[in-house]
Amino acid sequence: MNSRPPGPGGSASDPRPAIEAVELAKAYRLLNHGPVTLVSSAHGARRNVMAASWAMPLDYDPPKVLVVVDARTLTRELIEASGEFALNIPPRRMAEAVFAAGSLSGRDGDKFAALDLECFAAGRIAAPLVAGCVGWLECRVVPEPRNAQRYDLFIGEVVAAAADRRVFSQGRWHFDDDA
Repeated sequence: MNSRPPGPGGSASDPRPAIEAVELAKAYRLLNHGPVTLVSSAHGARRNVMAASWAMPLDYDPPKVLVVVDARTLTRELIEASGEFALNIPPRRMAEAVFAAGSLSGRDGDKFAALDLECFAAGRIAAPLVAGCVGWLECRVVPEPRNAQRYDLFIGEVVAAAADRRVFSQGRWHFDDDA
């Protein structure tokens, strides 16, 4: 069996779709096409928000999620200290703020203030929720020190969840072009 992908295809004489090899170091991007989330965290008087692409559902009952948070970030420090975090699902109109949240360090100052992001109190955790998002998952860390140390991976049990009913209702997303 040939391990190389077929040729480019996609021409009028070739019915296969256009296929291009993907660098193995970037192969994860084929799976990671869901929403970039904003991870918010807090401990004591400190708070932070960061962008995270590597967040996904893990289990249904009780509901759990996975998120990867680099060991060098302030968000990681706050999650480890508090044992909780929130996943905020931003709409397309927040793309610039999401990009900036992933490009700035919370150690240099309050990113909420720097990015003019409003927040509001969560119902079950101390971490703030980001206003303007379309979904929010409040999570408590399920202790798995080996996963956190080796893979920067946190398991969060979802203790509360909410969504903007204009784009999520009856258990489904329904976006229009302006979402």
